[in-house]
Amino acid sequence: MNGVILTGLGLAAVGFGARYVLRQMPQAAKTFSEAMKNLPNFEQAAHSKYYKGGFDQKMNRREASLILGISPSANKAKVKEAFKRVMAVNHPDRGGSPYLASKINEAKDYLEKHTK
Repeated sequence: MNGVILTGLGLAAVGFGARYVLRQMPQAAKTFSEAMKNLPNFEQAAHSKYYKGGFDQKMNRREASLILGISPSANKAKVKEAFKRVMAVNHPDRGGSPYLASKINEAKDYLEKHTK
């Protein structure tokens, strides 16, 4: 007899809980959609820090510094450090592009040659 009463109370609690959840769903969906609208646009943010354009015909200081991600007036030590960091990610032996690796090498050579 006690088991039947406990089972009935348990089913009633589950029923009331389900009823409460179903009544709150439209409000929760509205709140969720408003929160999603307020989030920043990650796709635009992800692409905004990258240079939009191709390579110049001839390497120059501006392009070399953009490739290595350093200031155009960086010293040789910073050039070397940036080269190692960028090349570690883009090396052809690690799945990088041989063309990009050649441009990274060209940027390093240019900056080392034209830096005091």
